[in-house]
Formats: sequence, C-alpha cells, structure tokens
Amino acid sequence: MTTVTARAVEYPADGMTMVGHLALPAGAGLRPAVLVGPEGTGLGDVERRRAEALAELGYVALAFDLHGGRYLSDPEEMLARCLPLLDDPDRMREIGRAALEVLCAEPRTDPDRIAAVGYGTGGAIGLELGRAGVGLRAIGTVNATTTGRPGEAARIRCPVWAGVGSEDPIMPPARRDAFTAEMQAAGVDWRLTVYGGALHAFHHPPVDHSVVAGVGHHPRHARRAWRDVVDLLAECLPVTEAPGHGTDEHADAGQRSPSPTD
Repeated sequence: MTTVTARAVEYPADGMTMVGHLALPAGAGLRPAVLVGPEGTGLGDVERRRAEALAELGYVALAFDLHGGRYLSDPEEMLARCLPLLDDPDRMREIGRAALEVLCAEPRTDPDRIAAVGYGTGGAIGLELGRAGVGLRAIGTVNATTTGRPGEAARIRCPVWAGVGSEDPIMPPARRDAFTAEMQAAGVDWRLTVYGGALHAFHHPPVDHSVVAGVGHHPRHARRAWRDVVDLLAECLPVTEAPGHGTDEHADAGQRSPSPTD
C-alpha cells in the first residue's frame, strides 16, 4: 500500500452544496479515475475508505455526495429523498455530472480514463451517466439493478458489471431480469453476479442506526464484491503509464486490493 492524500471538496448539485471526498494516489502525473457513489444514506466513512483504498491502487477517486453534506441515518428521511430521486433520471444525471466535473478538474485525473462504481442510489447514478452517453470506461454497481428510460441504455459505451444479493427484497429477481433484458437488448457488454444468501447492502458493515427491512451485512460476500470491483477496474481501467506523464509505479496494482470493509 502507498501513501495517499485526501480532502473534502465542495461543489453545487441538486440545489445544494455537496461535500465529496477526493483521494489522490502517491506519485505524480495523470492517473485513471473513479467516481464512487454511496448508498441512499449518503456519503459516510465507508465510502471515504473505499475512495482511499482505490487511491492506494493508483486511482484518483472521488466519493460523491447525495445529500448536501448529510448522512441520512433515519430510514424514513432517506426514503423520502431517495425514492423521488430514483424516479427522476435527469436529477440523477445532474448529481453525477456535477461530481464528474469535480473529478475531471483535478489535475491528476486523466479525463479519458474514468469509471463509475456505485452502491444502491450511487450505483443507479452511475448507470444513468452511462445511459446519458457519458464516455466512461466501466460502470460497476452493487444493489443497483435499476432500469432506465426505453432505448437509452444503447448509449452505454463501456462494460457494465452489477452485483446483487440473491435474497435482496429491494432488488428481487423480476427487477434483475428487467435490468439484464435492458442491457442485452441494448447490446451492452454486461455481467451480473448474484451473491447467494446475501441481502440488500450486504457489502456495508453493520451500522448503529435503524435500517430499512431487508438490509444485512454479509462479510464474505462483501470481500468478494470488493474484489469483483477491483477486477473490473483492472480489466477496463488498468493503472498504467499515461503517455508523456512519467513512470507509473502502480502498474498492475489492480491485482493487489486493500479492502476498505475488513
């Protein structure tokens, strides 16, 4: 593992001042970059650690905000904000594009090598960026087998990987089937991994507040899902030397994956 630097970054989106978490790898020169989207509760320490773990692998990583600097621990408040958001692709794209602008404004970011990795609502936002035609290199989601407006998935120009728990009542088999049918009809290079016995948000360590029904941590599958995310990035967004920007000491770092959830 290498030393990373991280800082909070403020930016406007969805009528609020968002507060993201930007993590930079050691070294100098351009690096591939990853947008990290949080669950519906919003940006917390788990997502900050994930951004820093990706920076340890050589990526510029921005964990973006959903709720104007707030973490919504009350399930009713979270649902009251997220359900309308998930029904509004244009709002999701606005939030995603605002974060993408922040990531691209970082001098270490290679603007031609960016991926989106998201969980729950954050994963849905990553998918909407793809459906909007944003030139991402990969989209990875956990607990976000959401479908979009008819025909727009054809704009996705990168591989899509989705992970979901087999016992997730929020993303049941019918929703998974609709998602895969949409991806297949659009000609997307897609993959779906179903983690046996896992509930919704299985990747997230236990929390000390109330959660919606059907949520539960699965430590073994959480580690597997993280490895699957890292493998997706290693395949589609390898940390290699950017032309004209010096030697990259992190080449092939995608094979070494510090876990932010252990």
